[in-house]
Amino acid sequence: MLSTKPVGRGAQARKYDLLTALGAYALSQGKHDQRRVLRLMTLITARYNWARDELSVGGREIARMWCVDERTVKREMAYLRTRGWLVVHLQGARGRVTRYGVDWDRIIADTQPQWDAVGPDFALRMGAQDAVDTTVVPMPVKGTVVAPDVSDGTEWALAKGLMHTQDAGLYASWISGLDRAGRVGGVLTIKAPSRFHAAYVQSHLEARLLRVCRDVDSDVTEIRIVT
Repeated sequence: MLSTKPVGRGAQARKYDLLTALGAYALSQGKHDQRRVLRLMTLITARYNWARDELSVGGREIARMWCVDERTVKREMAYLRTRGWLVVHLQGARGRVTRYGVDWDRIIADTQPQWDAVGPDFALRMGAQDAVDTTVVPMPVKGTVVAPDVSDGTEWALAKGLMHTQDAGLYASWISGLDRAGRVGGVLTIKAPSRFHAAYVQSHLEARLLRVCRDVDSDVTEIRIVT
């Protein structure tokens, strides 16, 4: 069995294998996902500390590297977090950038369908990873909570993805039924399925939802809950 973390003897080859898996996966996807994975690969190649499992780089530097604005960086990093590929080790604060780790177990599991496309030797090497634990962690709800579709890339889709990652039980009970109704300027309008649902969210979760939305898009200044 190979270690997931690419350190020690054979680490250099392991790094190439992991990046190859990402590249092969990207090439099997549509242009939007291809671009996202290319951005992640560039970030890993340029700034990831393999030994410490740490990616510590500011949004401005990432924006310059990706040739995009900082708002796009925030949305893309949030998307990678909802995919489970990036994990926050230390949240950024004033004067300090967020420190991320890469969940290689998740990436290995997600890229596995494309290993054979690279070649049987590659699939055999990567197949030694099949001891990766893909067991779903039990949640305080019945059954598995399906993650939301974040493919449209809206601030609300990404916010729902983050809420699912942070608290699947809360997401299943109160967030999954909320839909994006529209946005004017910094005001994001969310539609609830009932008056009771809207009242509960407004009373107990509105501040948290606003924080998560601002984490994805800092231009969001207010959330309105309607029915």
